[in-house]
Amino acid sequence: MIGRANPAIIAIGVTGAEDRTLSELDGPSSLDIEADAPHLVLALEAARPLTPPFRISLAGVTELSLRRGSARARRSNGAGRVTAFVPDGLMSARGHALIRASGGVFFAEDAGSKNGTFRNGERISSAPLADGDVLETGGSFFLFRRGLSSERPPSLPRGELAKGAPLALSTMSAELERRLSALEAVAPSTVPVAISGETGTGKEVAARAVHEQSGRSGRFQAVNCGAIPAELVESELFGSRRGAFSGAVDRHGHVRASSGGTLFLDEVSELPAPAQAALLRVLQEREVVPVGDTRPVPVDLRVIAASQRPLVDLVREERFRADLYARLAGLEIELLPLRRRLEDLGLIAGALLRRAGGEPAEAAAFRRSAARALFRYSWPWNIRELEQALASALALGRGRPIGLADLPPPLREASDPDRSLSERDRAHKRALAEALAEGGGNISEAARRLGKARTQIRRWCRRFDLDPAKFRR
Repeated sequence: MIGRANPAIIAIGVTGAEDRTLSELDGPSSLDIEADAPHLVLALEAARPLTPPFRISLAGVTELSLRRGSARARRSNGAGRVTAFVPDGLMSARGHALIRASGGVFFAEDAGSKNGTFRNGERISSAPLADGDVLETGGSFFLFRRGLSSERPPSLPRGELAKGAPLALSTMSAELERRLSALEAVAPSTVPVAISGETGTGKEVAARAVHEQSGRSGRFQAVNCGAIPAELVESELFGSRRGAFSGAVDRHGHVRASSGGTLFLDEVSELPAPAQAALLRVLQEREVVPVGDTRPVPVDLRVIAASQRPLVDLVREERFRADLYARLAGLEIELLPLRRRLEDLGLIAGALLRRAGGEPAEAAAFRRSAARALFRYSWPWNIRELEQALASALALGRGRPIGLADLPPPLREASDPDRSLSERDRAHKRALAEALAEGGGNISEAARRLGKARTQIRRWCRRFDLDPAKFRR
């Protein structure tokens, strides 16, 4: 499982705990929720970053009150009204914020709290919520998801997984959970898998998880195709006989070494054309001919290939053989970058803090400004970058709560992306975000609400880095 392969990147199985009685949710739960419905994810408690996150379904909810309590708990007040309690000392006990549903749109409202309510780092009194918005109440950070509308593919019951081979990649993201369910389903088979995703998203971690759940007795053999010199690729992969070329010795090669197990071809798109042709023959014939030999050797192969971009895109650009792609892509899955799965930020950060700090990490905490920066940063290098940022921050913190000054400069700069905007521009950005949310991301509707031309709305979207698609429902 992934936690065994690399405990720093366990992040994709603690499926969302649901909104039964939240006091039961201080630990992971196997209970799945209707992730197709709108929901809030309590992604991070700044004072308790090692506490697992949980999901609160908004299905049928007309008003959700968020307030401080002695423990996580949920109380139904009837007629669609619900109260959720969080043991956050910075939240108001009388009611910190409200989530109201109106006309298919959810609005966040401050309930007169002392510390304020923030949406995406900006203090609000009332504002519509778009998919992916981060809501900050005291030291608690919630992420809003409007839910998914497509059909969910078949998946294995979580309880059944827990008995034998638990999912190594844990996630609170409904979108990613669907993809991983398909990965789980094919793990016990010999179906080849093609994994794509940005650097640092955990492609090798996912591949190891598939191997460990496959039941195959052989080894997991990882090969970085981009790191092998072009003139040595075929001998490294397929083996060689002594004397086949200058310096050649008898060696099995990665393909034979993985027979009976799993061959993981990382950055497979970097294979030169001759090696792609040779690999295709190996996959077709289920046998390999070492360089300098004429006798084929049978192999029992399960191949998992990885690339930063989907292989089908590279085929369209004629940068990868279509026939080899057809052999490798039994199942294709793209791992989401961290910026698209911020509901997992606390889940991943907790594991990384434990890895970096050991027992002292159990007392780790964030100041609000530092926690806010984690959610506002775009994480171009994904989980790998988060790991380094937290390790250094934990060391600099010396046992005190991690502050903004303890984080790397890029995160400090991202803590206020609107710092260069004038008050007038900030007001324009707020008004545009509200018009887009209320209009479901429709440019024409936003223009009508603001009394502006469509071209002006588009210019503002580019200037203020607002994506209309994010507001569609």
